[in-house]
Amino acid sequence: MNERRKAHRGRTCLGGRIAFNRQYSTMDCVVRNLSPNGAKLLFSGPVAIPARFELVLPARDESRDVLVVWRSPAEVGVFFDERRSGSVISLEAARRIRRLEAERGDLLRRLAQLTE
Repeated sequence: MNERRKAHRGRTCLGGRIAFNRQYSTMDCVVRNLSPNGAKLLFSGPVAIPARFELVLPARDESRDVLVVWRSPAEVGVFFDERRSGSVISLEAARRIRRLEAERGDLLRRLAQLTE
């Protein structure tokens, strides 16, 4: 089998969480190996997940947008999609951004009600 990775993936055993469907759907996973470009995720059983989602690594205080490269019933290989995320941001910053976006949406709805 040809190795196509550009960077070596070191073995890990990090707890992670994937989030999709606008953060309404989450699932726990274990990050079995990790590189600057991607990771291998292990789930407790067979999973059906989208081709793109957010990978949250609480131990590292990171959140990354990922693209599925390969999958088996309980494992997924992902590539970190820097085009979507731009750069790694802390979980606190991601939470603050989501909270501010929700507040903005509430204010826009209220403004629309007041101008009717």
